[in-house]
Amino acid sequence: QVQLVESGGGLVQAGGSLRLSCIASGRTFSSTAMGWFRQAPGKEREFVARSSRNGLITYYADSVKGRFTISRDNAKNTVYLQMNSLKPEDTAVYYCATGSPGVTYYYQKESYDYWGQGTQVTVSS
Repeated sequence: QVQLVESGGGLVQAGGSLRLSCIASGRTFSSTAMGWFRQAPGKEREFVARSSRNGLITYYADSVKGRFTISRDNAKNTVYLQMNSLKPEDTAVYYCATGSPGVTYYYQKESYDYWGQGTQVTVSS
């Protein structure tokens, strides 16, 4: 049973920063690509970032490129999302997810098989 637990969300002013963490258990973490998604009220869950198994290859949504950084510590079974220069439109529940083996469409939520419970990020203007 794979379990993912996110933390680090909160309320921050526009221009501020937050770092989200996601601790994974139940699967060999170093053999699993990891992703972050977000879902705002009334909107579809959307791709934010993805890290390859060793962290050397990363992908970002255009809306966060240059502001967000995904990283991972395989020794701690943890993936991070550093979010800088936050904007009100970044307000959402943020989810981490494990990449399904062999899947290449990294931006599709169907390419991920286990999800955390989410952590709320609210950016005030």
